[in-house]
Amino acid sequence: MESDILDILDQLGYSGPLDEEAGLLAACGRGFGSSEYVSLVTWLSSRLTHSQETLVTDPDRCRLDAGRLLKDLCCPYEGLASRLSDGDVQDSEEHLKILLFLASELQAEQMVVSKPAVDTEELDASLRDLRVICEALKLPDPDGRDARDLFTAVEQEVKVLLKQLPEAHVGDPAFTSSLRPDQWDELERIGGVLSAEYECRRCMLVKRLDVTIQSFSWSDRAKVKIDRMARAYQQRRYSLSLRSEVSTAHLLAARQDLCYMMKTSSGSYREKTSCAINRILMGRVPDRGGRPSEIEAPLPEMPAWKKRSDGGGHGGNRGAGGWRGGWRAGRWSRGQYYH
Repeated sequence: MESDILDILDQLGYSGPLDEEAGLLAACGRGFGSSEYVSLVTWLSSRLTHSQETLVTDPDRCRLDAGRLLKDLCCPYEGLASRLSDGDVQDSEEHLKILLFLASELQAEQMVVSKPAVDTEELDASLRDLRVICEALKLPDPDGRDARDLFTAVEQEVKVLLKQLPEAHVGDPAFTSSLRPDQWDELERIGGVLSAEYECRRCMLVKRLDVTIQSFSWSDRAKVKIDRMARAYQQRRYSLSLRSEVSTAHLLAARQDLCYMMKTSSGSYREKTSCAINRILMGRVPDRGGRPSEIEAPLPEMPAWKKRSDGGGHGGNRGAGGWRGGWRAGRWSRGQYYH
């Protein structure tokens, strides 16, 4: 639990004295008798209530304020808010639960506030791309300009710049067809389906990465360094984007040389990828088999089916005592067995 709290506090930008596991556990052991614990609870509460942070030195006031806040936010830990208000919280684990709940609520609030609507996000991305294009071509800012005039100016400027480039500097485009508006819509739909598929695959790979890193912390040597591992990993982990950045614009910008498929073992590629380790030869290794042509077919699990003989399947009447163990012959009649 303390590792989760430290991770969330790091994401929230907390840089106080309880940013280490040892200090956090020591403060939670003392609870509201620790000034560092009171300061951290005040820091979280002030941001959740959007009130100006004040230096709270009275532990009873901080405890009462935190109890009311947990009750208002419907804390899922049963009875924790009421016990906190009554001063019955003495356990170190319950003090950790208070911090975990407050930090998680603050993290969730920041995520909701910072997430814009989908349409607004796409509009901002399109406007940002237009601004980048205008800056690269040294055109006026696109704000307030008619879309047709803007794209006409972009096209004319690109044609002028292409004439200034050496011959064959820019290859022929890979996509040379002209599409109708409904075909463009269908192309966008296909691109959305592919992006969703790539995002699913990236989620799977990132989850596999998380599980692999988590398995490193199972050893006894790594348990004492779990905070250092988390700080070193999470900064790189949250920089990984799950959404694919490939769009229709990349299709239009692709050149024909992208369609030329060459083997990685070809001479032109090996000139750049060969190294000294390629000259190391492996010695003899044990034969592990695996050749289907040399495997013998297994024996049949059941004998071949044959036509039933006239004498029955049990070799006729064996008489009394004919069964093993001296069982007497009998017969079935109306669901009962008679000797």
